[in-house]
Amino acid sequence: MDFRNIILASAALSMCACSAYAQSVEQFYPGNTINIYIGTGESAGAVGAYPRALAQVIGRHLPGSPNIVVRNMPGAGGIKAANFVYGLAPQDGTVWGFITRGFLLAPLLKYTGVQFDPTKFNWIGSPAKTVSVGAVWTANTDVRTIQDAMAKEVVVGATSPGQDTGIFPNALNRLIGTKFKVVTGYQSVGSVDLAMEKGEVQGKVGFTWTSLNSGRSMNWVPDKIITVLVQLGMEKDPSIPSEIPLALDLATSPEARQVLELLCAPSATGYPSFMGPGVPKDRVEALRHAYRKTMSDPEFVGLLQKQGLDLDPIRGEEIAATIQAMYNLSASVVDRARAILPVP
Repeated sequence: MDFRNIILASAALSMCACSAYAQSVEQFYPGNTINIYIGTGESAGAVGAYPRALAQVIGRHLPGSPNIVVRNMPGAGGIKAANFVYGLAPQDGTVWGFITRGFLLAPLLKYTGVQFDPTKFNWIGSPAKTVSVGAVWTANTDVRTIQDAMAKEVVVGATSPGQDTGIFPNALNRLIGTKFKVVTGYQSVGSVDLAMEKGEVQGKVGFTWTSLNSGRSMNWVPDKIITVLVQLGMEKDPSIPSEIPLALDLATSPEARQVLELLCAPSATGYPSFMGPGVPKDRVEALRHAYRKTMSDPEFVGLLQKQGLDLDPIRGEEIAATIQAMYNLSASVVDRARAILPVP
């Protein structure tokens, strides 16, 4: 192909792209496909179960009933998928991200490889609020309380230092005096669970309570297969036994508590989902509307009930406000958090 033809071909592609962006929602989505990217491996627990349930239902609530395809994009604790949705993926409303919420802290804490700004994503919503917990596999250790974990080393598995399973144990070591030894590199949170069952590690600090009580792990707490040590949220969850302490209440100083509040803040977003910053506003609003309709769709509700998954939706606007508040915190709190966590 000569230079003139290359120019003509490029111009044609540009015109096609401009035409696609100029289309209304009703014109664009018929015959198109929305790809949902989960930022972890196949064994993703509730993080994967929610979008897979959504994919079966939400298309009927969008103009043109587009196809919905779920894909996994593991890597760097969700940072790879977040980078993709933010800048590499088409900004036309065909790419939707579902990533474990720990990635929200990555730019604030200056983790390497970050190429996104969470305050600029178009937040769609979260299907449920949740709190995280730290727990041990009962047969693998005699640790039974968080105070025991302050006196004795506990080997815990993690996907990445920049995700909940890496952030929380490292922060607790520095801020309340636990002795967690963190082993990173597992492809997904489900892989960490398998490692506990095999005896490779003794526990995980960063279970979501919803995920822990659904699917294959739903009997782990009542059957005492695992022992819950601590809650990791902004406030105690009433469904968790009251004797399980909140990490914030164990902070050794007011400053330590502020740092823990920053690190626990993403829990308020539940299972957040988003589109890139360049997606046309009418398509973002169409997806938000379809999302809200899906939350009360009987088929979707039934799919969650079958899997033991909670339904307590958070609107995209609420998620955006929570994230903006995180990024408005004082520099001293952010600097302290950055100083105590390993840079992945």
